[in-house]
Amino acid sequence: MTIQTNTRAKRQEVPAEQTWKLTDLFPTSESWKLGIESLEKEAEQVTAFKGKVTETATTLHRALAALESYREKVVRVATYSNLKVNADGSDPDNQRDAALTGSVMAKTHAKLSFFYSELLELTSDKVQQFLAEEPKLKVYEKILYDTLEDKPHTLTPEVEETLAALSEVHGAPHGIYQRAKTADMQFEPITNAEGVELPMSESLFEDRYEFSADITTRRNAYKSLTKTLDNYKNTFAAVYATEVTKQVTMAKLRRYPSVTDMLLAPQQVTKEMYHNQLDIIGKELAPHMQRYAKLKQEKLGLEELHYCDLKAPLDPEFNPQTTYEEATDIILDALSIMGPEYHEIMKKSIHKGWIDRADNIGKANGAFCSSPYGVHPYILITWTDTMRGAFVLAHEMGHAGHFYLAGQNQSLMNTRPSTYFIEAPSTLNELLLAEHLMQATEDVRMKRWVITQLLGTYHHNFVTHLLEGELQRRVYDLAENGVPLTADVLTEQKLAVIKNFWGDSITIDDRVGLTWMRQQHYYMGLYPYTYSAGLTVSTAVAQMIKDEGRPAVNRWLDVLKAGGTKKPLDLIKLAGVDMSNPDAIKVAIDYVGSLVDELVASYEDE
Repeated sequence: MTIQTNTRAKRQEVPAEQTWKLTDLFPTSESWKLGIESLEKEAEQVTAFKGKVTETATTLHRALAALESYREKVVRVATYSNLKVNADGSDPDNQRDAALTGSVMAKTHAKLSFFYSELLELTSDKVQQFLAEEPKLKVYEKILYDTLEDKPHTLTPEVEETLAALSEVHGAPHGIYQRAKTADMQFEPITNAEGVELPMSESLFEDRYEFSADITTRRNAYKSLTKTLDNYKNTFAAVYATEVTKQVTMAKLRRYPSVTDMLLAPQQVTKEMYHNQLDIIGKELAPHMQRYAKLKQEKLGLEELHYCDLKAPLDPEFNPQTTYEEATDIILDALSIMGPEYHEIMKKSIHKGWIDRADNIGKANGAFCSSPYGVHPYILITWTDTMRGAFVLAHEMGHAGHFYLAGQNQSLMNTRPSTYFIEAPSTLNELLLAEHLMQATEDVRMKRWVITQLLGTYHHNFVTHLLEGELQRRVYDLAENGVPLTADVLTEQKLAVIKNFWGDSITIDDRVGLTWMRQQHYYMGLYPYTYSAGLTVSTAVAQMIKDEGRPAVNRWLDVLKAGGTKKPLDLIKLAGVDMSNPDAIKVAIDYVGSLVDELVASYEDE
């Protein structure tokens, strides 16, 4: 057996040009320490308003402005430590600083819990009066009315303060999950078809091995992954069960009909909209994806298509590689249709230290974008020299462009829209990239490859995350009916969800059920299903941009700049899409079906 000599680098060994520029947040770690030490004193600027937040319209404005200023400082401090621990969760200093941030924020958060309670003393009439008396309050109008909607679910000031003091404890399940994933979990090295030993990590599995053309690499990586997951299943089940118990308990305390009602409330969407995404896509998309799976099995010449083969390239001999530099040039070309303002933001993200693309020990798997107000977004990705990585990067750059524009045009409290919308700007970038690549070639194999990348995007958002959402729906139902959420129960439910969608189109082994352990979104409320909502919106907008050009682009830029100033239905309507009925969902599903049709037809024409 040949042993590959290169292994994953330590963080300090990574070239600086592959990492993000954290000095834009704080020049040094010492300045960050001063920043976190000053938070308690900064909080005093807000606590000075205790007992008089709603005395007058002017006082209310000054109090909200002080709170916003404080939050901006908190965001910087928290983002800095969060980015460091995600870049290297194995570093004890990063672990310590992340824990310190959580502790300090919990302490100051408890001190400021009075603010929200005092806002709840307002009535609709009083808000209208204050808005008329103090024009500067206009910027906080939506926040004030949103607060009134929460009034029936708010507890006494003393209880709210107690809950705020326990925020660090409430956040512990997510923190424990992240710590175990980045610092503790180790995976056995794997071998490929040539017997070469390869390093293994969850990020390498998700970003490289799962897409490998080598069946030995794919299946060995899957075995290594699930073996480690199996070793941690009972611990992770206990952690997740604690998170769900917390949510169920809080729903009862706050007098919501169910935990689902509570978790949908901040998204400002109806249960019908939530269930539409899960039910319609789960039922109507399945036949298209099953047909795609059968095509893949046939063209790959496999006796069985295993779950871990689903992301294997349809044409293994055609797997375009690309450097980071080449990929970013292509992305910029693809996004030029969005006009000079947006294009310039995309160039900044590439050339100004917004992106961390290194692979190193302790780095968090997957990809994300963090957007601290008043600075610039930060993107985490593990670059693996595949063209698929260009789609992942374009996705995160979509988040960056969204929050950069929102931050430039809105106050901090008005930058973030409902999570129901969050994934629309990111997936739109992927669709624009695919359209650009399709228009740039006449090569049949390249067109097929691009279609498979599009189907990969829909698989990610309409299948992977949607089925996570379906698992959440089942888990909350079980929890509210008193069923203990053991590792076996969670694994069985996940297995049932996957089998229900894929049917007999693929071979599903029992360890597939362990994939409930792979996603931290379960600790973020009802987040997974929103991926499908965002892609539903972006599918419609991409078609509008293709048909209309600049007018559709301008509407979309207005939506991005609006940030969180509107509820999701109204925000999305600005782009020309109505999510109040399931038509848009069906249109997106039909589009996926057309992609599969085009793929099948391309082989029939040979």
